[in-house]
Amino acid sequence: MIKECPDCHGRGYKVVSTEICPQCKGKGKSKSIDFMKMSEKNLDSILKNGAECGKCKGTGSIEVTTPCKTCNGLGKIYTCKICGARIEKPQDPNQEVCESCANSQYVYALDESCDLKDVEAGKLYHGVVSSKASFGAFVDLNPHVRGLMHSSNIVVPPEVGDSVIVLVKSIKAGGKLDLIPKTIKKYETVEVEKELPLKNSAEIDPSMKGRLLRIEGEVIQVKQTSGPTIFTISDEGGFVPCAAFESAGKRSYPHIDVGMIVSITGEVTLRDDQIQIEVMSMKLLTGEKEAVVKGRVERVIDEKATPADIPFLVKSEIMEKLKPRMLHVAKEIKKAILHSTPIILRHHADADGITSAIAIERAILPLITEIGGMDAEYYFYKRAPSKAPFYELADVTRDISYALEDLSRHGQKMPLIILVDNGSTEEDVPSMRQAKVYGIDMLVIDHHHPDDIVDQYLIGHVNPAHVGGDFGVTAGMLCAEVARMINPNISDTIKHLPAVSAVGDRSEAPEAERYISLVSDRYTLEELKEMALALDYEQFWLKFSSGKGLIDDILDLGDHETHKNLVSLLCEQANTMIQDQLETCLFNVKSQNLANGTIMNVIDVENYAHKFTFPPPGKTSGEVHDVLTKKYPDKPVVTIGYGPDFAVIRSKGVLMNIPKIVRELREEIKGAGVSGGGHLVVGSIKFVEGMRTEVLSRLAEKIGSAEVEY
Repeated sequence: MIKECPDCHGRGYKVVSTEICPQCKGKGKSKSIDFMKMSEKNLDSILKNGAECGKCKGTGSIEVTTPCKTCNGLGKIYTCKICGARIEKPQDPNQEVCESCANSQYVYALDESCDLKDVEAGKLYHGVVSSKASFGAFVDLNPHVRGLMHSSNIVVPPEVGDSVIVLVKSIKAGGKLDLIPKTIKKYETVEVEKELPLKNSAEIDPSMKGRLLRIEGEVIQVKQTSGPTIFTISDEGGFVPCAAFESAGKRSYPHIDVGMIVSITGEVTLRDDQIQIEVMSMKLLTGEKEAVVKGRVERVIDEKATPADIPFLVKSEIMEKLKPRMLHVAKEIKKAILHSTPIILRHHADADGITSAIAIERAILPLITEIGGMDAEYYFYKRAPSKAPFYELADVTRDISYALEDLSRHGQKMPLIILVDNGSTEEDVPSMRQAKVYGIDMLVIDHHHPDDIVDQYLIGHVNPAHVGGDFGVTAGMLCAEVARMINPNISDTIKHLPAVSAVGDRSEAPEAERYISLVSDRYTLEELKEMALALDYEQFWLKFSSGKGLIDDILDLGDHETHKNLVSLLCEQANTMIQDQLETCLFNVKSQNLANGTIMNVIDVENYAHKFTFPPPGKTSGEVHDVLTKKYPDKPVVTIGYGPDFAVIRSKGVLMNIPKIVRELREEIKGAGVSGGGHLVVGSIKFVEGMRTEVLSRLAEKIGSAEVEY
């Protein structure tokens, strides 16, 4: 290519200095004139103004110049048409290429976004034979550019679908391409892309409808419809759906999948008033290009994911120490949302677990909708209760199964699993190991006594025991504060949830009293207790369902009148059933005094309590324990509700460590299959039915040897 020399600006020389004109001595006038060679007009001008010096043109000075070394005095430079390198003046200006390129053959491959304007005569192109005629064969250089190889130029007739290399001999009127087939053994392919502005999803608006542009980002979802394939692309601005059509119901770009970094060119369109890109070209980015795009997106997402470092709703020394961990978990949740990673929120099926989950849910759903659109909640979020206070194998099996179905059906990523009010104990490990096989990330916000072994499976773990606290700081308190870090706008909506959590888990921590006091202008202590009871009661009947809507009404997150009527009805039903259960159970409680002064009460809830109804064995044992602690107010009391292969423990005034007791029983009683856990003084134990007597006897011995507070 020919360009003006940048050093001499096309003159071919550089001015070194200026000197006085030696011919006119600086006057600019000529001393001698040949009147015979002048016209009448010029003669008249000379008589009036005098004769101009022919050497300096009347300036009185002349420039001292030197030839431009950059262009060798030509005033222009030549660059290689292929690689752009500087070259000497070629003999044929129309074929100027550098020596390196002259020894190579370059064959151009047109991107699908290219049109006729991107084709140059005299160049070689890749093409595919699309059809044949008596006068030749038609070749597609891309879906939008077609030319003809005339039969007079064809030696070996090609077949439809054959890949060929053609020389564009000429571009005729009407955009018709005259092509000549070429056989080349050694060549290098050069990708040709249309020069289009690079935009991110946040910069695209409805006013750009019909414009061509280019976007780069990560594929977060691939959804096959009865028509086009919808690729959802996430970039530094958010996300944008891109529709690619090959034929009805057929997967476009089958080599492009979730998690890949791509470059897309296409036209901005509107579908149901939502922006969509009609794909003209989609390319997988690898190597350096992939790293650049991924790095650019990650930097923006990391900045957007920064949580709000705001004061807690109440004063808490424990939570202040936990704050760095809480901020980390909040950031990981926000990053998952910004990456459009599906979220599964798992919680224990009691008042503390439910309030924990609802706090997080209220924080993240507006962000999920903002990033993913109105139906994003359906695709990117799921909340599910867990019956046990740990992540059971049944739970993880369901979660992985649903995730794999969504991956197959909707082309989604594997989810982030958030465990609240469970996830801290050794009992969670088998499920966590299964999740790890599928590369699933997990976070835990819990207050059960933690085991260090779980941390290797987590990307974040918040537990008051990590900073010297105990179960009195409930999961509901922790989750409400993490939720506010994620989305401060919901602070007023959820600020009563920690109080419901506190009364539901019977917390005696100072934080419990502060959270209850915080909402005392809205709810009495009795109303908070009723909400907690209604949650426990309704979740029992919901079983594995999230109860969305019902749970919101119980927690006064919808219509207030509906909330009052519903909670009143549920508590009436729950209290009736609890009273019926107590009338049966209390008559069958057996009590004995242990060596350390503890009154141990036992009840066979398998044979002396109503089964398959509310309250379940754990709740039944707790209600019995409450009655007995009132009967013996100044005594340490332990209540054990047992069945064929389990025991539920409730304690007051006895300094036990149930997780430690479970480990000791497992080691000491071989063949009993002991497992379980919970809080230090509240928990459950499982064992094989045939070893029940040995396990319960040894458990009683350990309780009798524990220290007491009274």
